[in-house]
Amino acid sequence: MDPPTHVTVKVGETASVKITCRLAPGYHTNSNTPADEYLIPLRLTWEPAPLEVTAVEYPKGHLEKYQFSEKPLSVYSGDFEIVTKLNAPAKAPRGPRTIAGKLRYQACTNTVCYPPKTVPVQLAVDVK
Repeated sequence: MDPPTHVTVKVGETASVKITCRLAPGYHTNSNTPADEYLIPLRLTWEPAPLEVTAVEYPKGHLEKYQFSEKPLSVYSGDFEIVTKLNAPAKAPRGPRTIAGKLRYQACTNTVCYPPKTVPVQLAVDVK
């Protein structure tokens, strides 16, 4: 996962922050809208902070058929981006800070799914 090294947001404005996720060849993860309820969706969440998260935008998953499923699944593979919209409200304190988040996913191959993982995401933000 590659979050940007630094983001600047002006008070009263919204910034789009792209995080690039990279899956090794042969692996996939369920999209944020998996085909079945029992499948674990990919989710990016952010801790409450002086900035407001107004949206988290995921790419559209692509449908893939695997031998363990009767129907195609909505998955991500390779490299893909998740975009977070951050708003700096008028009351947001100015200056540098770090915003913490979490990315939850379950990596799978064509034959096995590994236990779900939650990895930390750190984003350096400067509020102007």
